[in-house]
Amino acid sequence: MAWSSRPGQRTTAFWRRRMTKLFPNHLVVFAVSLVLFAGAAISSVGHWLPNLFLAHSFFPQPEINLSMSPPSWSLSSELLFYLLFPLLIVPIRKIRDGQLWLWAAAMVAGTVLVQLVSLHLVPDTPKSAISPISDLQFWFGYLFPPGRLFEFVLGVLLARIVLAGRWPRRIDVPFSLVLMALGYAAGFMVPFSYTFVTATIVPIGALIAAVAVTDVEGRHTWLARRPMVWLGEVSFGFYLVQGVTIFYLRSLMDGSTYGVPGALLVIAGFFVVCLLAGALLHHGVEMPAMRRFSRSRAEREAATVRQDGAGTALAAEPDGEKSTAPAVPMS
Repeated sequence: MAWSSRPGQRTTAFWRRRMTKLFPNHLVVFAVSLVLFAGAAISSVGHWLPNLFLAHSFFPQPEINLSMSPPSWSLSSELLFYLLFPLLIVPIRKIRDGQLWLWAAAMVAGTVLVQLVSLHLVPDTPKSAISPISDLQFWFGYLFPPGRLFEFVLGVLLARIVLAGRWPRRIDVPFSLVLMALGYAAGFMVPFSYTFVTATIVPIGALIAAVAVTDVEGRHTWLARRPMVWLGEVSFGFYLVQGVTIFYLRSLMDGSTYGVPGALLVIAGFFVVCLLAGALLHHGVEMPAMRRFSRSRAEREAATVRQDGAGTALAAEPDGEKSTAPAVPMS
């Protein structure tokens, strides 16, 4: 969002695009969850209603924040980010280029602070069924949307750093991949809570920025090839359907165990089915919704007039935001 955002964009138009991208996909997966797991899903209105409106991750109870399709927990954070972005980007644009790295470091420190609060101030009982910490610590350190704002703001700052030409050339893609390996290894040595974000936030941020630099400088990589672009386009749908798809497929299996070759085939099968379901969601729900609802009628008519007058269409992302960025010299 920060990469394509330009001053003067209307906040309501931005919110309209982001809500259109988010809610149709979510509502379809929500409905599928009801159909496939109706008995468990509708046992309590208080459990599934917050999920319907993407407020469920604000609740500390596991039966609410992981209700319906568990991967949808992150959509609560996305919704918060979308609502706050037009407000956050204004002061972030005012940060002087020379202070961007200082603010980025502060965001990384913020992720550490969240886990310190979680470990030392949040009750450590009762223990979570899916992690070695308590349900409350898991919720506060991982699911609670305000705690994830530090990562979001870091991403906005990294976009500004790259566009301002402040990204160091020595931190390129190969170097960032080494950092990724080190961050992954660090996850085995730090307390569990720090594996949520802190252990890998610097490597992941470096890799994203390093890849963005290749785009700014016009250096095409294998990531720009058509299959990779398509995988990126359907990745949102793939993410949303993975939980429901795998849970349902596992319910159809007889509980047998498999050797290594058989287990790998099962995993590959799950992946293919999830990918196909994600692609169906993208092409059958997300794209039609974006074409129909992401812009108001007045905006669509104005765009048509501009296109007719110029004789060409404006290249844009499916959500209507420009995907290009100005080339800048890198330090």
